[in-house]
Amino acid sequence: MTWQLHGDGRTVTEGGIVKPSERLTWPRTIGIGAQHVVAMFGATFLVPALTGFPATATLFFSGVGTLLFLAVTGNRLPSYLGSSFAFIAPIGAATASNGQGAALFGLLLTGLLLALVGVLVMFTGTGWIERLMPPVVAGAIVALIGLNLSGAATGNFQKAPWTATITLAAVLLIAVFFKGLVGRLAIFLGVVVGYVVAAVAGLLDFSRVDRADWLGWPDFQSPDPTWAVVPAFLPVVLVLIAENVGHVRSVAHLAEEPELNELTGRALLADGLATTLAGAGGGSGTTTYGENIGVMAATRVYSTAAYWVAGVVAVLLSLSPKVGEVINTIPAGVLGGVTVALYGLIGIIGVKIWIDNEVDFSQPVNQLTAAVALVIGIGNLTITMGDLVFTGIALGTIAAVVVYHVMTTVDRLRTPEPTRAT
Repeated sequence: MTWQLHGDGRTVTEGGIVKPSERLTWPRTIGIGAQHVVAMFGATFLVPALTGFPATATLFFSGVGTLLFLAVTGNRLPSYLGSSFAFIAPIGAATASNGQGAALFGLLLTGLLLALVGVLVMFTGTGWIERLMPPVVAGAIVALIGLNLSGAATGNFQKAPWTATITLAAVLLIAVFFKGLVGRLAIFLGVVVGYVVAAVAGLLDFSRVDRADWLGWPDFQSPDPTWAVVPAFLPVVLVLIAENVGHVRSVAHLAEEPELNELTGRALLADGLATTLAGAGGGSGTTTYGENIGVMAATRVYSTAAYWVAGVVAVLLSLSPKVGEVINTIPAGVLGGVTVALYGLIGIIGVKIWIDNEVDFSQPVNQLTAAVALVIGIGNLTITMGDLVFTGIALGTIAAVVVYHVMTTVDRLRTPEPTRAT
């Protein structure tokens, strides 16, 4: 919990960066921490708005999860834990069939499993993860999770087409017109624009905001053990593994500290514990945030001190019921407009994984792995086995892993080894 002052503490040296173990002066560190709150807020508050979870509890466990992450990683790995969009589909399905308590149970078990994976990685490394989920499999899983949600996005869009169109247009224009931090906040700023339009059109109801107290405890809830919802949540573990591994590698590269890669197991353990806490108390599952990596890259400040500030600020915001009620006033049209872009972006991230890793789609194994998984996920194929319900995301994830490994095994067995010269 100590940081060395970077230079004079007022500026970042030319061509240099502020390392995780360094900091600027505290006023500047607090200002940068506030930027991280703005960066995470847009995505984090959308999850309770889309799932119906209490906004204050989501913010609370987001902040607590960030502080826990910093502690578990020895105050060496800068990261903010915001609400993961990978949970939106299983939360929605579980809530619709069994209530929010059942969804929280799914979150809790997901967090426990991720924490166990983190402990395993601490002893074995990440090689087995890369073998289980090569790029074609990882890309397919990420893509199908985003595209599986497309129906929910268009459904909200249709409830208020004009508001949704203006919101979507704002997201697109901000993303292309502005560079740096402002461009990275296109989703958040698009919601602000759509919200203002909805307010001018008289579509907002502030009665609950007026009645809410300025200070109060978050709206905590308890999980309801419901094993039927578990299959829908298990695929999210694979996504969180991929997100955390990618986050650690990105930060290690940008902060010019390759030894941070050794903290991958701790990062997975920390995110798992944070998600478990959220599930136990009424928040949404967490993950490391690319938006905050963008803030670090833009400011060249990788100090963990700024993240302690961000975590504390998030907790303080969660102690205002008015903040939660303001989030609940976001109309369906605004959510529809922003999620058309957002869910599509999740799908495109999966495609980007393929491109970045130069996946060869001339190979039948890669073609069919992606093809089968995507159709199952987007079509939301659902199979019920007793009390267990397997949705499109769960089945698509299983298909991606099984199809790839079965086809590669068969291909390996049928291809004779080259004759060795004697």
